[in-house]
Amino acid sequence: MLPAENEYAPYYSRYIKMVTGDIFDELKEQPASFAAFVNSIPKEKGDYAYAPGKWTVKEVLGHLLDTERIMAYRALRIARMDDTPLPGFDENAFVVHAHFGDRDIPSLLEELELIRRSNLFLFETFTEEELRRTGTASGHTVSVNALLYIIVGHIKHHRLILEERYLQTPHQS
Repeated sequence: MLPAENEYAPYYSRYIKMVTGDIFDELKEQPASFAAFVNSIPKEKGDYAYAPGKWTVKEVLGHLLDTERIMAYRALRIARMDDTPLPGFDENAFVVHAHFGDRDIPSLLEELELIRRSNLFLFETFTEEELRRTGTASGHTVSVNALLYIIVGHIKHHRLILEERYLQTPHQS
């Protein structure tokens, strides 16, 4: 069920709107389709950033790993009725300190698949009541259901960025 606008911060609407099918179907299917897309990227682009100060392809993949872990952790805490406000995170600091550039793309994709498989075991245990539960993360109300949509939409968002900014061939004059 699509989350209502009062179940998440306005910032996340761009991710949630990207989910067009059944959330559990998309959670299950996404790792394979995303891996196929990433595996189509030439290996030499792994350390490529489209502009100074922007993340490399490997760092984007690492950011997806970190974000999925954080969103799943939030979902777990909220589903278990822990009303502790959950902090935000600085994704740029996470990437700087994670050494994703030292890894290869296959290992990053394998980790993403394993994280998602593990998270699916948890997500599939959530009842309708647990999916509707809300908590506070980054100073905003968020539901467990919205977090699942954010997880899927976040990867879709970054796939588009990879397609548009990392894989375009500059025009020659």
